[in-house]
Amino acid sequence: MQTKLTLRLEKQLIERAKAHAKKRGKSVSQMVADYFALLDRADRPEPLPPITRSLYGALKGAAVDEDTYREYRDEKYL
Repeated sequence: MQTKLTLRLEKQLIERAKAHAKKRGKSVSQMVADYFALLDRADRPEPLPPITRSLYGALKGAAVDEDTYREYRDEKYL
């Protein structure tokens, strides 16, 4: 069920939104609905790819900071 929503915005912003919507062949209402749908999706993190998931937590408890990494890199490559 669709329900009406009233937004109060600056006239110039409304004009820009209408022009933007027209370029994309959408209504301003559809653009707002799409944006709200994106907000909902942003609240749910995407699952990690398998290789990333397998590495997740590998350094847990390790004291690795930028200086430690630089020392390791210098010893390995210099």
